[in-house]
Amino acid sequence: MKDTILTPDAERMNIVIVGHVDHGKSTVIGRLLADNNSLPEGKLEAIKAFCLKNSRPFEYAFLLDALKDEQSQGITIDTARCFFNTQKRQYVIIDAPGHIEFLKNMITGASRAEAALLVIDAKEGVRENSKRHGFILSLLGIRQVAVLINKMDLVDYSEKVFNSIKKEYGAFLKRLNVEAVEFIPVCARDGENFIKPSGKTPWYSGSTVIERMDLFEKEKDRENKPFRMHVQDIYKFTAEGDERRIMAGTVETGEARPGDEVVFLPSGKKSRITAVESFNETQQPVLTAGQAKGFTVDTQIYIKRGELACLASQPMPEVGFAFKANIFWLGRKPMIYGKRYKLKIGAAREPVYLEKILNIIDAAEIEAEQDKKQIDRHDVAQCVFKTVKPIAYDLYADNQRTGRFVIVDDYEISGGGIITEAIRGEKSFADSHVEKREFSWQKGEIQASERALRFGQTPKLIVITGPDAAVTDTFSRLLEKRLFNDGKNAYYLGMPAIKGGLDSDMGGEFDRDEHVRRIGELARIITDTGAIFITTLTDADDFEIDEIRSLNRPSGIIIIDMGGNLKEADDLVQLAKDSTLDGAVNRVKAFLLEKNIILEYYL
Repeated sequence: MKDTILTPDAERMNIVIVGHVDHGKSTVIGRLLADNNSLPEGKLEAIKAFCLKNSRPFEYAFLLDALKDEQSQGITIDTARCFFNTQKRQYVIIDAPGHIEFLKNMITGASRAEAALLVIDAKEGVRENSKRHGFILSLLGIRQVAVLINKMDLVDYSEKVFNSIKKEYGAFLKRLNVEAVEFIPVCARDGENFIKPSGKTPWYSGSTVIERMDLFEKEKDRENKPFRMHVQDIYKFTAEGDERRIMAGTVETGEARPGDEVVFLPSGKKSRITAVESFNETQQPVLTAGQAKGFTVDTQIYIKRGELACLASQPMPEVGFAFKANIFWLGRKPMIYGKRYKLKIGAAREPVYLEKILNIIDAAEIEAEQDKKQIDRHDVAQCVFKTVKPIAYDLYADNQRTGRFVIVDDYEISGGGIITEAIRGEKSFADSHVEKREFSWQKGEIQASERALRFGQTPKLIVITGPDAAVTDTFSRLLEKRLFNDGKNAYYLGMPAIKGGLDSDMGGEFDRDEHVRRIGELARIITDTGAIFITTLTDADDFEIDEIRSLNRPSGIIIIDMGGNLKEADDLVQLAKDSTLDGAVNRVKAFLLEKNIILEYYL
């Protein structure tokens, strides 16, 4: 076959090749590369020489499994990517391991694919991993699947054997709502039915492997879906008076242009796009699906990494604490109730808990197992998850790009899945906890009104937030001193004391969510004594403030915002950035008097 040269902007498609160990996946890929003249010069000869030197028969699989440890074991242990062209398009071929111990790598590879070739050994037939892989492809939403019945030479190219496997595996895929687009009898070693029809299967009139690949349909509606872009970072440039804040990330679906109103979720903040930004390129007029770009907005809003940017004029994603999902668990340890995991969806990284196991599915037999109390390795589960903070997402059926997630346990990706249903109206962790805590709270004989009368104040938590920890700390100490000198019962405890030990507890990774929880719990105790409790929280966001409000109930809070990042509220004091410390303290004291939190005269 002659070399195929395509233009640089030619269509590209990712295809994953999966199958049970030793069923011939790597041989299929090696054959595709060799027959399409896509090997580096001398590669084929080098592998043949290696086999001759080690008294091993040459296999096309060795064109891909070229790493020493892979050749010695005879199995593929990681995903590999290779490339070749046909007359129609460029292909990125992803080889995913078939051994059960390497299913995590298989999922990693398959998650990038638009179509799949699934290889089954004609002599061995459908095996457990053949079914597992079919289920994973279904789980990841890959609906274009061609099944290659390989090693047909071992069954004398029997039409009966081919039809038997086709019937069995076709029925299995239908139970997963996946319909194989074609079953193809092949012998990868000899290239039968790869480039041209084989004379050894006169009873077969379908496509060759290459013809079938060219018939796979590219995803065409990615640009036509609602605009979704995960904010991966916010860049600020201060040189020469440049005040731009560029929201950067990869556009998952849809399009957006300057002038469009954009909503960031879950925060709900809005602004309007002023310009599309990119590095080392001329300015672009549009943000399009698949692009890694940035954009600026016309108002100075404060958002954090992980927010999902959407267009206000289009359907919104779901935002909430809980959702139903299908997951495939690959962790060394089982997934259990009560343990905190990390959910990664787009650029968002949030703590998540297993709330409920609906059922466990045997991936090989597709049978549900009820009443199981944990999710073991290689289990597929339908379950409910609950996050500590609200997250923004789409249902997988509506948008695959924003409906997939992975779960991290002990710094390793241990599971992956798709969101199938939103659970609305679910209480936050803080609200649920406060209900239980207050039910069992044992109070003394002194009433809150008696303490208020004694101290001439209403107990409150004052949270001081801003971008500069040193400034908020200095301001907090000054406020405490002024209130104390006025005869008030005020107490300041800074961030280092509250967060103490959180770095080491998390293996060097600061646990901010636990820090926020500690502030709320500590405030509930201190304010119950009748005191005004003052603390700091650097760069707090609206959700963190809401969580502290909940945790400190029934006592209220006052927020002193020195950064201009928070939305307006009745209990918030916004300080001007050019305020002096003395002037800022006077402003806060005036606010406390206005709200009758401190009293100048009382009986």
